[in-house]
Amino acid sequence: MPRYYEDKEEDGRACSGVREDLRQCLLESPCVLQENKSPKQCLREGHCRSLQVTFFACKRSMLDTRARFRGRKGY
Repeated sequence: MPRYYEDKEEDGRACSGVREDLRQCLLESPCVLQENKSPKQCLREGHCRSLQVTFFACKRSMLDTRARFRGRKGY
């Protein structure tokens, strides 16, 4: 679920929207808040899996030559 902010400054990097949502999902997960684990450990355990797959697809589409015609995946 994307989160759009009107007053937020633009990040020039690719897949920045998905990156920000993945970061927020990990920081707000019970794994980080209650179990005091690092976000990297929680990501390895499978938390926020759908955003991780979306972020991977977005980064992968940057290398795909067909993306010139189809556009990047993600949001």
